[in-house]
Amino acid sequence: MQTKVTWRYYDVAVALFVASLLTANIIAVKLIQLGPLILPAGVVIFPVSYILGDVLTEVYGYRWARRAIWLGFVGNLVAVVAIWLAGLLPAPVFWQGQDAYNIILGFTPRLLLASFAAYLLGEFANSTVLAKMKIWTQGRHLWARTIGSTIVGQGLDSLVFILIAFGGLMASPELVTAIVSQWIFKSAYEALATPLTYAVVNTLKRLEGVDAYDVDTDLNPFAFE
Repeated sequence: MQTKVTWRYYDVAVALFVASLLTANIIAVKLIQLGPLILPAGVVIFPVSYILGDVLTEVYGYRWARRAIWLGFVGNLVAVVAIWLAGLLPAPVFWQGQDAYNIILGFTPRLLLASFAAYLLGEFANSTVLAKMKIWTQGRHLWARTIGSTIVGQGLDSLVFILIAFGGLMASPELVTAIVSQWIFKSAYEALATPLTYAVVNTLKRLEGVDAYDVDTDLNPFAFE
Protein backbone atom coordinates (compact mmCIF):
# COMPACT_ATOMS: atom_id res chain seq x y z
CA MET A 1 0.00 0.00 0.00
CA GLN A 2 1.40 3.39 -0.98
CA THR A 3 1.87 5.68 1.99
CA LYS A 4 0.79 9.28 1.95
CA VAL A 5 3.66 11.76 1.60
CA THR A 6 3.87 15.44 2.36
CA TRP A 7 6.91 16.48 0.33
CA ARG A 8 6.93 20.20 -0.35
CA TYR A 9 9.06 20.31 -3.49
CA TYR A 10 8.32 17.08 -5.38
CA ASP A 11 5.57 18.77 -7.42
CA VAL A 12 7.92 21.64 -8.22
CA ALA A 13 10.57 19.24 -9.54
CA VAL A 14 7.96 17.37 -11.62
CA ALA A 15 6.57 20.61 -13.06
CA LEU A 16 10.05 21.72 -14.13
CA PHE A 17 10.73 18.24 -15.54
CA VAL A 18 7.58 18.30 -17.71
CA ALA A 19 8.12 21.93 -18.73
CA SER A 20 11.68 21.22 -19.92
CA LEU A 21 10.45 18.22 -21.91
CA LEU A 22 7.62 20.10 -23.63
CA THR A 23 9.81 23.11 -24.36
CA ALA A 24 12.52 20.92 -25.88
CA ASN A 25 10.02 19.22 -28.19
CA ILE A 26 8.61 22.55 -29.39
CA ILE A 27 11.93 24.25 -30.13
CA ALA A 28 13.55 21.13 -31.61
CA VAL A 29 12.26 22.13 -35.06
CA LYS A 30 15.07 24.68 -35.31
CA LEU A 31 18.56 23.47 -36.15
CA ILE A 32 21.56 25.14 -34.55
CA GLN A 33 25.26 24.92 -35.36
CA LEU A 34 27.81 24.77 -32.56
CA GLY A 35 31.23 24.57 -34.16
CA PRO A 36 31.21 21.47 -36.37
CA LEU A 37 28.03 20.13 -34.77
CA ILE A 38 24.57 20.63 -36.25
CA LEU A 39 21.95 19.87 -33.60
CA PRO A 40 18.24 20.44 -32.95
CA ALA A 41 17.68 23.45 -30.72
CA GLY A 42 16.00 21.15 -28.22
CA VAL A 43 19.44 20.18 -26.90
CA VAL A 44 19.52 23.58 -25.19
CA ILE A 45 16.89 22.47 -22.65
CA PHE A 46 16.27 18.72 -23.12
CA PRO A 47 19.26 17.59 -21.00
CA VAL A 48 17.65 19.48 -18.12
CA SER A 49 14.94 16.80 -18.06
CA TYR A 50 17.67 14.20 -17.45
CA ILE A 51 19.21 16.31 -14.70
CA LEU A 52 15.80 16.62 -13.03
CA GLY A 53 15.20 12.91 -13.59
CA ASP A 54 18.44 12.24 -11.72
CA VAL A 55 17.33 14.54 -8.92
CA LEU A 56 13.94 12.83 -8.63
CA THR A 57 15.45 9.34 -8.55
CA GLU A 58 18.27 10.26 -6.18
CA VAL A 59 16.11 12.12 -3.68
CA TYR A 60 12.64 10.53 -3.88
CA GLY A 61 13.44 7.14 -5.42
CA TYR A 62 12.67 5.28 -8.63
CA ARG A 63 8.95 4.85 -7.88
CA TRP A 64 8.40 8.61 -7.76
CA ALA A 65 10.70 9.26 -10.70
CA ARG A 66 8.68 6.72 -12.69
CA ARG A 67 5.55 8.70 -11.87
CA ALA A 68 7.19 11.89 -13.19
CA ILE A 69 8.33 10.17 -16.39
CA TRP A 70 4.80 8.99 -17.18
CA LEU A 71 3.40 12.42 -16.35
CA GLY A 72 5.88 13.87 -18.83
CA PHE A 73 4.74 11.37 -21.44
CA VAL A 74 1.08 12.23 -20.90
CA GLY A 75 1.83 15.97 -20.94
CA ASN A 76 3.66 15.61 -24.24
CA LEU A 77 0.81 13.55 -25.69
CA VAL A 78 -1.74 16.21 -24.69
CA ALA A 79 0.40 18.92 -26.31
CA VAL A 80 0.74 16.92 -29.54
CA VAL A 81 -3.00 16.26 -29.76
CA ALA A 82 -3.83 19.92 -29.06
CA ILE A 83 -1.35 21.16 -31.69
CA TRP A 84 -2.73 18.67 -34.24
CA LEU A 85 -6.36 19.63 -33.58
CA ALA A 86 -5.57 23.35 -33.72
CA GLY A 87 -3.91 22.82 -37.08
CA LEU A 88 -7.03 21.12 -38.45
CA LEU A 89 -9.46 23.83 -37.38
CA PRO A 90 -10.32 26.37 -40.13
CA ALA A 91 -8.61 29.76 -39.98
CA PRO A 92 -10.16 33.08 -41.03
CA VAL A 93 -9.30 34.19 -44.56
CA PHE A 94 -7.28 37.18 -43.32
CA TRP A 95 -4.89 35.04 -41.26
CA GLN A 96 -1.76 34.26 -43.24
CA GLY A 97 0.03 32.08 -40.69
CA GLN A 98 -1.27 28.59 -41.50
CA ASP A 99 1.76 27.53 -43.54
CA ALA A 100 4.14 28.81 -40.88
CA TYR A 101 2.11 27.00 -38.20
CA ASN A 102 2.33 23.74 -40.13
CA ILE A 103 6.07 24.12 -40.73
CA ILE A 104 6.98 25.00 -37.14
CA LEU A 105 4.47 22.97 -35.14
CA GLY A 106 3.58 20.28 -37.64
CA PHE A 107 4.86 16.74 -37.25
CA THR A 108 4.81 13.36 -38.92
CA PRO A 109 3.75 10.04 -37.34
CA ARG A 110 7.30 8.75 -37.81
CA LEU A 111 8.85 11.64 -35.87
CA LEU A 112 6.25 11.27 -33.12
CA LEU A 113 7.00 7.56 -32.79
CA ALA A 114 10.71 8.32 -32.66
CA SER A 115 10.26 11.01 -30.03
CA PHE A 116 7.97 9.00 -27.74
CA ALA A 117 9.99 5.78 -27.97
CA ALA A 118 13.31 7.54 -27.39
CA TYR A 119 11.94 9.50 -24.44
CA LEU A 120 10.51 6.49 -22.60
CA LEU A 121 13.48 4.22 -23.21
CA GLY A 122 16.07 6.88 -22.42
CA GLU A 123 14.41 8.26 -19.28
CA PHE A 124 13.63 4.88 -17.76
CA ALA A 125 17.13 3.58 -18.53
CA ASN A 126 18.60 6.70 -16.92
CA SER A 127 16.48 6.31 -13.78
CA THR A 128 17.06 2.55 -13.50
CA VAL A 129 20.84 2.80 -13.84
CA LEU A 130 21.03 5.60 -11.27
CA ALA A 131 18.85 3.68 -8.77
CA LYS A 132 20.97 0.54 -9.12
CA MET A 133 24.26 2.43 -8.94
CA LYS A 134 23.14 4.17 -5.75
CA ILE A 135 22.80 0.77 -4.08
CA TRP A 136 26.09 -0.52 -5.50
CA THR A 137 27.99 2.57 -4.32
CA GLN A 138 26.09 2.72 -1.01
CA GLY A 139 25.09 6.29 -1.74
CA ARG A 140 28.60 7.54 -2.43
CA HIS A 141 29.98 9.20 -5.58
CA LEU A 142 26.85 10.99 -6.80
CA TRP A 143 28.83 12.34 -9.75
CA ALA A 144 29.50 8.81 -11.01
CA ARG A 145 25.83 7.91 -10.80
CA THR A 146 24.52 11.01 -12.57
CA ILE A 147 27.10 10.90 -15.35
CA GLY A 148 26.99 7.10 -15.73
CA SER A 149 23.20 6.99 -15.93
CA THR A 150 23.18 9.88 -18.40
CA ILE A 151 25.67 8.18 -20.70
CA VAL A 152 23.36 5.14 -20.86
CA GLY A 153 20.08 7.07 -21.05
CA GLN A 154 21.19 9.72 -23.52
CA GLY A 155 22.93 7.10 -25.62
CA LEU A 156 19.75 5.06 -25.96
CA ASP A 157 17.66 8.20 -26.51
CA SER A 158 19.90 9.43 -29.34
CA LEU A 159 20.20 5.97 -30.90
CA VAL A 160 16.47 5.21 -30.91
CA PHE A 161 15.37 8.66 -32.06
CA ILE A 162 17.81 8.97 -34.96
CA LEU A 163 17.28 5.40 -36.18
CA ILE A 164 13.49 5.62 -36.13
CA ALA A 165 13.26 9.19 -37.43
CA PHE A 166 15.93 9.06 -40.13
CA GLY A 167 16.75 5.41 -40.78
CA GLY A 168 16.62 4.81 -44.53
CA LEU A 169 16.66 8.55 -45.22
CA MET A 170 20.31 9.15 -44.36
CA ALA A 171 23.47 7.25 -45.24
CA SER A 172 24.91 5.08 -42.46
CA PRO A 173 27.92 7.36 -41.77
CA GLU A 174 25.59 10.35 -41.40
CA LEU A 175 23.33 8.41 -39.04
CA VAL A 176 26.30 7.44 -36.88
CA THR A 177 27.55 11.03 -36.84
CA ALA A 178 24.13 12.35 -35.81
CA ILE A 179 23.77 9.78 -33.03
CA VAL A 180 27.27 10.28 -31.63
CA SER A 181 27.07 14.09 -31.86
CA GLN A 182 23.86 14.28 -29.85
CA TRP A 183 25.06 11.66 -27.38
CA ILE A 184 28.33 13.46 -26.67
CA PHE A 185 26.76 16.92 -26.45
CA LYS A 186 23.94 15.88 -24.11
CA SER A 187 26.24 13.82 -21.88
CA ALA A 188 28.79 16.63 -21.68
CA TYR A 189 25.96 19.06 -20.85
CA GLU A 190 25.00 17.05 -17.76
CA ALA A 191 28.60 16.45 -16.74
CA LEU A 192 29.18 20.21 -16.71
CA ALA A 193 26.01 20.64 -14.67
CA THR A 194 27.24 18.25 -11.96
CA PRO A 195 27.91 21.02 -9.39
CA LEU A 196 24.35 22.29 -9.86
CA THR A 197 22.98 18.76 -9.51
CA TYR A 198 24.91 18.32 -6.27
CA ALA A 199 23.53 21.58 -4.90
CA VAL A 200 19.91 20.75 -5.78
CA VAL A 201 20.11 17.16 -4.53
CA ASN A 202 21.73 18.09 -1.22
CA THR A 203 19.28 20.94 -0.65
CA LEU A 204 16.22 18.80 -1.37
CA LYS A 205 17.45 15.95 0.84
CA ARG A 206 17.90 18.38 3.70
CA LEU A 207 14.59 20.19 3.21
CA GLU A 208 12.50 17.10 2.54
CA GLY A 209 14.23 14.82 5.04
CA VAL A 210 14.42 11.97 2.55
CA ASP A 211 17.18 10.02 0.79
CA ALA A 212 15.61 7.07 -1.02
CA TYR A 213 17.34 3.74 -1.67
CA ASP A 214 15.54 1.43 -4.09
CA VAL A 215 16.57 -1.84 -2.46
CA ASP A 216 13.19 -3.59 -2.80
CA THR A 217 11.60 -1.34 -5.44
CA ASP A 218 10.05 -2.94 -8.51
CA LEU A 219 11.97 -1.27 -11.36
CA ASN A 220 9.42 -2.30 -13.99
CA PRO A 221 8.42 0.92 -15.83
CA PHE A 222 4.83 -0.34 -16.03
CA ALA A 223 4.50 -1.27 -12.35
CA PHE A 224 2.09 1.42 -11.19
CA GLU A 225 2.10 1.39 -7.39
